[in-house]
Formats: sequence, C-alpha cells, structure tokens
Amino acid sequence: MLPVLVVLTAIELGSGIVLDTFESTLLRYPTLLVLVPVTIGMAGNLGSILAARFSTALHLGLLSFSPDDDRLVGNAVATIALAVTVFPLVGAGAWLLQSLLGGTRLSLPTVVAVALLSGVVLAALAIAVTIITTYAAYRFELDPDDVVIPVVTNVCDVLGVLVLFGAVRLVVG
Repeated sequence: MLPVLVVLTAIELGSGIVLDTFESTLLRYPTLLVLVPVTIGMAGNLGSILAARFSTALHLGLLSFSPDDDRLVGNAVATIALAVTVFPLVGAGAWLLQSLLGGTRLSLPTVVAVALLSGVVLAALAIAVTIITTYAAYRFELDPDDVVIPVVTNVCDVLGVLVLFGAVRLVVG
C-alpha cells in the first residue's frame, strides 16, 4: 500500500496547486468558495459509495466487469441519479448561505447550473475511476476494500477542483 499512498499524496498536492490558481475567481464569487469543499466531498462520497458496492459484489462473486452486467450498470445509473438530485440542492444551499451572509454575486440559477453540471460530470468520472480501480485491484489480486476507496476519494478531490472550475468557466464565463 505504501506506493499507492505516495502516489495519492502527490495527487492531493496537485489538487491544492490547482485550487490555488483559481484564487482570484473564488474571491470574486464567494458562493463558489462555499461550493469547493462540498463539491469535492460529494464527489468523493459518490465514488466511495460506488466503490463499496462494487467491492462487496466482487467479494461475493457477483461482479463481472461486463458492459451488460446489471449490477455494474445499475449502480452507475444510481450514482448519476443521486448526483442529479443532490448537486442542485448543494448549489441552492451555497447560494442561500452566501445570500444570508451578503456575499453572493451570482444568481441562484447560475449557481445551481454550476453545481449540477459539475455534479453530473464528477459522477461520471467517479464511476469511471471506480470501475477502473476496482478492476485493477481485482487483476493485481489486491483487496479492493483497501485500495479502491482511497484511490477514488483522492482522485475525485483533484477532479472535483478541475471540474468545478471548468463548469464555472462554461456557465459563468
């Protein structure tokens, strides 16, 4: 596990560096500052839930990694559905919090659109990372319970920052 942990530490450092490059955008739009930890956390949570489900199915011999595997597809669809329902609420909550504090400069629909877009993209990426990592753990005869969740949460941290600011650039401009 030591090599995996070293790589994950480097990935987390990358996340901080990327976040630092968007400091001026965060200061200009304080609502986005509220979205950063929540978006990163939710992406990691979605990936962790999916990783736990895949790991259990793998241990039980019920996961085949085939594109027509009902468990694989069903859990992936459920993850997207969860993102579609949760991330707009996250955006609305961030906007409401900033409105109460008097710091919002973005409209409610804009913040919800940023949260929804980043949530759906992050869910899709979390699904891909989880499937690839679970399959790699299986192929290298590693226990997916020990490998997949740390990898998914760390990778989703970096992807969360990148996707959030990509969504900001698309929606806000």
